[in-house]
Amino acid sequence: MVCHPITGSERAGADRVALPQRSWLFWLALVPPVAGSVLVHGTGAGEVRWAAPLLVLAWALWLRRRPEVGLPMAARRSAIVLIALLSLSYLVWRASSTLNLSTTLATAISLTMLAAEAALLGHGLLQLALAWYRQPPVAKEAEQAALRLAQLRGHDPQALPAVDVLVPCCGEPLELVQRTLGGCLALAYPRLTVWLLDDGDRSELAALCSRLGCRYRSRADPRQAKAGNLNQVLPELAGDLVAVFDADVVPQHDFLSRCVGLFDDPRVGLVQTPQSYMNADPVIRNLGLERWLMPDEEYFYRWIEPIRQGVGAVVCAGTSFVMRRRALVRVGGFETATSSEDLATGIRLSAAGYRCVYLNEKLSAGLAPSSLEAMARQRSRWASGTLQILRTSASPLTIPGLSPLQRLAYLEGILHWLSVVPQLLLLLLPLSFGLLRVPPLVISDDGWLTLALPMVVAQLLLVRWFSRGSRSALLPELYRWVFLAPLLRAVLSTLVGRPLRFRVTPKTAPPQRLAPAAPLAAPLVGLLALQLFNLLLLLRGPAPALPPVPALPLVWSALAILSLLAALKACWDRPGRGLEVWFQPLAAAVWLEQSGQRWPARLTAISEQGVELAWRRAGDHGPEPDLQRPLHIEAPALAGDDWQLLAQRLERRGQQVRLGAGWLVQSAAARERRQTLLYRQCCRWPMRQAPPEPRALLAVLVALLRPLPAQGWFRRSVLPIQLAPPAAAPELVS
Repeated sequence: MVCHPITGSERAGADRVALPQRSWLFWLALVPPVAGSVLVHGTGAGEVRWAAPLLVLAWALWLRRRPEVGLPMAARRSAIVLIALLSLSYLVWRASSTLNLSTTLATAISLTMLAAEAALLGHGLLQLALAWYRQPPVAKEAEQAALRLAQLRGHDPQALPAVDVLVPCCGEPLELVQRTLGGCLALAYPRLTVWLLDDGDRSELAALCSRLGCRYRSRADPRQAKAGNLNQVLPELAGDLVAVFDADVVPQHDFLSRCVGLFDDPRVGLVQTPQSYMNADPVIRNLGLERWLMPDEEYFYRWIEPIRQGVGAVVCAGTSFVMRRRALVRVGGFETATSSEDLATGIRLSAAGYRCVYLNEKLSAGLAPSSLEAMARQRSRWASGTLQILRTSASPLTIPGLSPLQRLAYLEGILHWLSVVPQLLLLLLPLSFGLLRVPPLVISDDGWLTLALPMVVAQLLLVRWFSRGSRSALLPELYRWVFLAPLLRAVLSTLVGRPLRFRVTPKTAPPQRLAPAAPLAAPLVGLLALQLFNLLLLLRGPAPALPPVPALPLVWSALAILSLLAALKACWDRPGRGLEVWFQPLAAAVWLEQSGQRWPARLTAISEQGVELAWRRAGDHGPEPDLQRPLHIEAPALAGDDWQLLAQRLERRGQQVRLGAGWLVQSAAARERRQTLLYRQCCRWPMRQAPPEPRALLAVLVALLRPLPAQGWFRRSVLPIQLAPPAAAPELVS
């Protein structure tokens, strides 16, 4: 049985989506949103207008009873209609009933604010419009392809497509590169050649490749960045397929077994898989929100990529993908005119008539940026490189061969980065309440109750449902606040013809800081000062009249202040410990053994360096392990004699005992087995679920008040890992 991270219920739900487009259920599902629109716009129906919010709430709650992927397509389309009707009704109300046209300044502020809202809502509606289309049954196709591949492998392994695995690197630590190469060499696939492409010409990497059995290529002139590095080796490749992994990404054993079979279809030019992180990104880590905040990448790979697949516009993400070599050569290799060579090359493949497939299975994992400054640099590079595509021959506006829907989908992804401008406007314009004493909007009817409130409530309820549990509604906005200033600089610089140059994202541990990174913190401090001054003015004098919601300016300002405080705290990088990555095992029950004595314990953290354990003492005089002698840990996933420990830290709190220990055996073979356990076996990276919004927001408030110590024993930033035997089913983690 092949193990991969899509549960049976999800797969069954995906199969259920294949209903006829004109199904009676679709029309039945339209009744609640259409009825809500009639109630909202009904004339002479003041006595029933209150029913619209209740109807919206009831329908959204009904949809949330089951995961979106487990419901018929009609359910998703009804939700799309609901959000679209509410958003358009809201914009009509805003334009017709809330503009402040009393003076020239008020008119300019009011219209600008409406335009910013319309831009953000319009982008969201465009994304929902792409979600209208049915996605191909790739999960079923992958299962059948993997079965055919296994049968061919058993009959004639040499008939399998040959694969060249490319690992481009540029300055990454030797230990990191070795871990990735070890994972690539351990891929369960017979016809395999692993190449390390070094942009630094480092002798220690050449020696490493010689020892491991990889092919090594270097270049002294790193022009055209990653694309140039990959293109340099293309003429030497002889394999049918090309797989690419960044130097920090470790594939699971079954990566190629799951992907290669899909190339039986001669139209397939690309198979992209999710990019997962082993560790928490800096925003999550610096606020201690590992249990509460999902990284933005989860939203992209569990919602954006699947809906793009429905219109044939899958995005190549730069790592953890496989391409048909002939297709890559046909489109001229990797695009060199932009630092977003991955997206541009994927667009060229689609325009050339190849099918780009997204396989929604977590088959590899890499490292998040080491610091918030590094993450800001990474996001700014993505923004600049993506917008730069519009100036290349791969622009979806001009490249021949794309369908109208493909052009629209690719453009939506590119123009997404321009959203930073209306986001900044919506942050600054409400300051006119206090600083200028000019209301940017005037509310004189009950539209805020019958239109604005239903739209907001529907979005709050359905964001987590639409995104398949990959994000909540409000908490991910932290990323927007934190990176607002650097993204704005990158976008404006690119728009005037000065794109950012390519710079590698650091993945090593950040140095310990006594103060936050100034380029990130300074704009946030300035914005926070403006918001506090604005709030002071509102509290000192009567606010501009806004019946029937006079508290709106105060609420607006308070929310902005809280968001800025959270973003500012995230700027203090929590120090790490080298390249150590620690995990929280889901199956945590283990036994400690010493000289025939056994103690049941919980495995609370594990890494290549050691483990953390916890247990309760039987009593004040109960036996305890001798911490001066080696201990042995037993669990279903830890078979063999290498799992011996030496205690390094012990804490007792009442009956609770916590033990931190390092591995006793440090041989190369033991390290190899630990890396296999942690990174290479299938089903390692669970499909986490975003927590309920109220609890997550409460966790943010606690994070604002709680100082976080440097990482160390029992104070680590950890994400869950599935250590169950490979045949076990993966878990959905809340």
